[in-house]
Amino acid sequence: MNFDISGAKIFLKIPTGIPVLGDFLLSETLVVSWVVMLIITGLCIFLTRNLKVENIGKRQAIAELIVESANNLVRTNTGGNRFDKMIPFVAALFGTSIVSNLISLTGLRSPTADLSTEAAWAIVVFTMITANKIKAGGFLGYLKGFTTPIFIMTPFNILSEIATPISMACRHFGNILSGIVINGLIYAALALASSALLGLIPGAVGAFLSHIPILSVGLPAILSFYFDWFSGAMQAFIFTMLTIMYIANAAEG
Repeated sequence: MNFDISGAKIFLKIPTGIPVLGDFLLSETLVVSWVVMLIITGLCIFLTRNLKVENIGKRQAIAELIVESANNLVRTNTGGNRFDKMIPFVAALFGTSIVSNLISLTGLRSPTADLSTEAAWAIVVFTMITANKIKAGGFLGYLKGFTTPIFIMTPFNILSEIATPISMACRHFGNILSGIVINGLIYAALALASSALLGLIPGAVGAFLSHIPILSVGLPAILSFYFDWFSGAMQAFIFTMLTIMYIANAAEG
């Protein structure tokens, strides 16, 4: 069995003619990202149809539960409703992250297994953090913050500022990609072991059974429960929590 961990497939390559931009690549990550957005959009439309004030149905109850959970998540971790304007962004970030992580259960490659996805999210979060810092203390105050507690710490403070989006992106990406790689390696190893063991059976029976990865049934499914379900949901939660805390702390000045 061949196991490829080279990255997302490239379906289409279009030269832009601009050296700085390079070629436009229609990758597997881009395609599945659009699938994720369509799933989330369709789910939102489905859950919010025919909303009522009284005698609500199960569908509306689920929608209200999701909204209430997002409200509580932000308000509990920011100490009030000062950051209510951040709730839609946080909900969208968490929803996109968890659907992207769990979509690997369908056989599609998770967009979060591509560093460019998390890097884009981290840049958006970093921009929001910086904007809140400038809003809280002014642009000069923001620059002055790099010199605290003493001027000699300026280079280290700048590195620490840059490290924020990098660490957020790499943490999420590393955990998702490692799960995919470990699952794939174990599945491939069990398939080879199955072929070798069953191939010891003499005659046509052994030749036939050696092509069936019997040992690959069971264990990969158990590991998938951890790497896809538990780890995927946990990484989405951690990334969202870090976003809330960083932005809230930036606004406090």
